[in-house]
Amino acid sequence: MSSNTEQGSSTPSDGHQAENNGSVEEPSSKKRRNLSDEGEEDGSVEGYGRRPPFTRSHVIQRCGGKFHLLIGVTGSIAVIKLHELIQKLYDACPENKLVIKIAATKSALTLLDTQDFEIDEVIYDDRDEWSMWRGRGDAVLHIELRKWADAMLIAPLDANSLAKIAIGLCDNLVTSIVRAWDPRKPLYFAPAMNTMMWENPLTFQHRNTLKDLLRYKEIPPMEKELMCGDSGMGAMATTQMIATVVATVVRNRFAVYTPCDADPDE
Repeated sequence: MSSNTEQGSSTPSDGHQAENNGSVEEPSSKKRRNLSDEGEEDGSVEGYGRRPPFTRSHVIQRCGGKFHLLIGVTGSIAVIKLHELIQKLYDACPENKLVIKIAATKSALTLLDTQDFEIDEVIYDDRDEWSMWRGRGDAVLHIELRKWADAMLIAPLDANSLAKIAIGLCDNLVTSIVRAWDPRKPLYFAPAMNTMMWENPLTFQHRNTLKDLLRYKEIPPMEKELMCGDSGMGAMATTQMIATVVATVVRNRFAVYTPCDADPDE
């Protein structure tokens, strides 16, 4: 089970609801505006990491006829593109075939709290890992999410989490999922970091470990002006590029192709 470093987040209702065997409908992961005693908005916003953690009664269920994608988000500023990425993924995949859940590190949630968009998909964090498990027979969250997912996408993957995965550390929910990942399922990662971090020889070594040893699929970064003001390689690939790559495995699952994929002679 993961330990106690990164994470903090929200709850379910992704508009692509799982099968419900009598369980209570889960709230969404979106930020909630706090209400005053009179029911008026007081202007403050509840952050992604401040909802009550899930308990042992929380059940993670698969939906028949759907592709289940788990997105891991880590502490790169590129995480502010999460909402855009989710929309691109839904647009690129066959309609009503994609279900998304999110696992976030603590630093990712801190960055998400600076944004004013809302995320409807459930976001799990380290607190859920511990609050859902109270003894033998209870669900272990990182194992349940691994079983639930048909594929995993880590976007953005920061330098810290890249290094942890490469050397086998699993001290939070995201890295625990990856350490327990089923090698028969695809895992994609989209690195995002400062140029000097990207060019560090350790980064090259860590990336090769993920690609060559673990057989994960890299969606390489691009060169542009970074958030820190530097210009160079290290910016996360465009959300459209990431969605296009991941959508391929979803479309192959359902053998759904766009008209331009068809043989022009047919």
